[in-house]
Amino acid sequence: MDDKSTVNRLPIDTSVAHPARRYDYWLGGKDNFAADRESGDAVLKVFPGARVWARENRSFLRRVVTFLAREAGIRQFLDIGTGIPTANNTHEVAQSLAPESRVVYVDNDPIVLVHARALLTSTPQGRTAYVDADFRDPERILASADTRSVLDFSQPTALMLLAVLHFFPDSDGPQGTVARLVRELTPGSYLAMSHGTGDFMSDHQQGAMTGLGHVRSRDELARFFEKTDLVDPGIVSIESWRPDSPEQTRPTPADINCYGAVGKIR
Repeated sequence: MDDKSTVNRLPIDTSVAHPARRYDYWLGGKDNFAADRESGDAVLKVFPGARVWARENRSFLRRVVTFLAREAGIRQFLDIGTGIPTANNTHEVAQSLAPESRVVYVDNDPIVLVHARALLTSTPQGRTAYVDADFRDPERILASADTRSVLDFSQPTALMLLAVLHFFPDSDGPQGTVARLVRELTPGSYLAMSHGTGDFMSDHQQGAMTGLGHVRSRDELARFFEKTDLVDPGIVSIESWRPDSPEQTRPTPADINCYGAVGKIR
């Protein structure tokens, strides 16, 4: 079955913007619709750096997975809020360094499901799987036969939550959900996260966030890492987390409005 016929069979409401498709639009992808582009352009009027943020977040993912696979020796990854596949997906980065790496992707967007085959292209030594589930349902994620067949939670695992939690207000209990996921992981595992922040925004920009996301301060983000030891340099603007480009060529925190961090689970 080709992608177009699959789309036609899935419950996709193309009249409503979706974060994954809006992100794809900012990255220059083609898997988005008019509503996503209109929403993306509206965000750009308030946050001109949205496209820069999207690119920097992908770069942050690459650097984080490189650290985890090369320096921390991690060979298992649980990537929740995968988004539409693009360059340098988690398994591509990890398996380029350690071909035996095993990755489970989780998302609940039908468009991502359509493209899951791109996420399931693994090295012969490794494994990948895709789980159709919502971040707010950790029990389903953890109990999935695909999750259990690919990941062994008695071994160190990296929990990846990049550009995900700012879509969930406190009323959804994201801190409790992260804590539940972390409890499943053995000590020596890692939690990696990027998250939109209002710390560098004007009052006008923060007001414009209504309906777009739930920015959190550095202190609020730190609460998600309470059971971890933060990896140097701690919680910083994502372009400054173990950068591989000179400072003068990087955007500023105010351009991106996004923190990132990695913590080793105790």
